[in-house]
Amino acid sequence: FAVHFFLILLLVHKAMVTLRSKYLFVHIITFFVVMLISMVVAAQNKIPDDFCLSNNELNLFDAINQIRADYDKDPVELSASLSYVASLHVDDLYNNHPDTSICNTSSWSDQGDWTPCCHNSYVYDPDCMWEKPNELTPYRYRGYELVTFFGDYFNNDSIINIWADSREVIDMIITRGSYEKKKWVCGGLAIGTNYVSLWFGQRADSQDSPNICEDEVRDTTAMAIDSISKSDEYYLIFGSFNDSHSAKEALRKARNDNFVNANLIKENNRIRLYLNKFDNLKEAMYAKQQLQFNYRDAWILKD
Repeated sequence: FAVHFFLILLLVHKAMVTLRSKYLFVHIITFFVVMLISMVVAAQNKIPDDFCLSNNELNLFDAINQIRADYDKDPVELSASLSYVASLHVDDLYNNHPDTSICNTSSWSDQGDWTPCCHNSYVYDPDCMWEKPNELTPYRYRGYELVTFFGDYFNNDSIINIWADSREVIDMIITRGSYEKKKWVCGGLAIGTNYVSLWFGQRADSQDSPNICEDEVRDTTAMAIDSISKSDEYYLIFGSFNDSHSAKEALRKARNDNFVNANLIKENNRIRLYLNKFDNLKEAMYAKQQLQFNYRDAWILKD
């Protein structure tokens, strides 16, 4: 391409000298430079040839479209770009944990070829999430993400059950409520270890549909929730403290916010505040999804 580019410039230069129009020549050079830069950027954002979706992920995407059909909504197209962004994000969340402390699951770490950001209830900066498809793939439009954390084993049925019980999630999937002005055209998702990422976009993806993986390695991250021992306890944790004074103050505030079962547990010289505890993971995950906004950074601890 570079050789062809400079040959074209030489030919244009000769023509412009003949016409004695240097001004036009400058504009044509600018056009070709911009075109070259655009092609380089697109090449950098190319989705890897070996990227694929597992059968579990494909089935989960079909279930999302079934939810839309139940509400008389048109199906969305499966997007390779949005699925690839989802895959990058679940891997980043699991390996680099940007969603610790005050940062929630929409956050990205500083350990990859992307712009890092910390999302929390105090700083509203949605551009970092919205622009990730444009930043990482050939998709040149905004993307909108839902990320869910699962503290232990899960499968597609448990994912759908948790999402279906959340009005906020359903509103996003079917573009209702705060999403009523959106019109989803395509979507993508990824199932990772402890995380599921779902994306929507309002413009079609220029990329072909993603391939389906020949092996099922990624499917092993989603296991039946019913296999978990019933003797386990699951704590909805919101805060970890070095001193008892801070922990007791946080406990007082939680109880004032109607978390009547909130209490403290000690582990490895740390004091953790839990909002509630449950006999099974499904109940804990459901409770986490229903938390009010300023408690959405809570996470599940299996004991």
